[in-house]
Amino acid sequence: MVGEARDPDTETGPLEGVTVVDASQVLVGPFCTMQLGDLGADVIKVERPEVGDQTRGWYPPTFNKDEKSLSAYYASVNRNKRSVTVNLKDERGRGILRDLVREADVFVENFRVGTTEKWGLGYEDLAAENPDLVYCSLSGYGEWGPHAERPAYDLIMQAESGLMSITGEADGNPVRVGVAIADIGAGMYATQAILAALFRREFADAGGQKIDVSLFDGQLAWMSYMASYYFATGESPEKMGSRHPTIVPYQAFSTQDGHVVVAAASEKIWQNLCNALERPDLLDDERFSRNADRVDNREALEAILAAEIEPYDTEDIVAVLEAADVPASPVYDIADAFGHPQAKARGMKATVDHPRAGAVEMPSSPMHLSATPTTVRRHPPDLGEHTASVLSELGYDDETIRKFDNNDVI
Repeated sequence: MVGEARDPDTETGPLEGVTVVDASQVLVGPFCTMQLGDLGADVIKVERPEVGDQTRGWYPPTFNKDEKSLSAYYASVNRNKRSVTVNLKDERGRGILRDLVREADVFVENFRVGTTEKWGLGYEDLAAENPDLVYCSLSGYGEWGPHAERPAYDLIMQAESGLMSITGEADGNPVRVGVAIADIGAGMYATQAILAALFRREFADAGGQKIDVSLFDGQLAWMSYMASYYFATGESPEKMGSRHPTIVPYQAFSTQDGHVVVAAASEKIWQNLCNALERPDLLDDERFSRNADRVDNREALEAILAAEIEPYDTEDIVAVLEAADVPASPVYDIADAFGHPQAKARGMKATVDHPRAGAVEMPSSPMHLSATPTTVRRHPPDLGEHTASVLSELGYDDETIRKFDNNDVI
């Protein structure tokens, strides 16, 4: 439990002593619980026997090539967890889950809305035996509203939330952001909500509570200043490629061998940009005097800047602009990004040993805490790797565990 005495030499993180039972799968829930695991919680991943998390079968690519391949997708969000297989369609399996949650601090699930209640595993059911439980339900649309029971996929969420309407080139088709940010965004909100609920429980002398987070709500919240643009004007923003609706220039420009992005986000930077390109005359052009003027005359300015930048190679123009204190960068691919000296300095690539796949690399946690740092302690577990040990911790003897196994309970 939170607040217990800790040994700083062996501490796993600020959530050491917190137990999380994770009955979620795919991305939104596992991303949430991975963050809790990185912060030191003991995360017990509850999976279906024989099948497990859907993403175990989402490959290629894999980290190894044997008949039990380690899916790169699965590995990306399931470190720092222990895997237990439990058949929740069997009452005996649901009894095991109740035993797990009875001693836990947090329960996370992303079943279809109404499923846990049908199984007797809803918040009221589990909180009756563990009133301190923080119970987090994740779904596509939330637990109420006309679409509550609809299944959800990241692509649909990006479309319905308005995100795809502002993503892509102005004259092109709408496109999805290249990573499933509806899931990841909701997973981040879920983590925040869980931490807030734990804080309240521990320091306000209160019990647990129910948390309801949806992908749809999360994406609407992430519309942030684009939503405010609509609320302020009554007009929906449109696709602008890499351009910014209220800052110019703030976008990508073509070079001889690729692209450079330039962010002139202040009047000082605009002045630096003009001088770096040896175009001080632009500073005296009334069309571009202030940022608001540059927004109004965006197309004319973009044409001028494009003509100035296009003759350069990317590396050369980045050097010119950085020397003038103008924020600029090439458009890196993933290999370049993780090879970036800043990424190396910040330790943003972690390696964990897997019993079958060997050294598995993955992004590190971006949460840097001075006294209780995050840790990568456990490899993404094989299916059911910890079933016997976790059930033993719950008090089940070897004979009972064997019977469960023989009767397809675990």
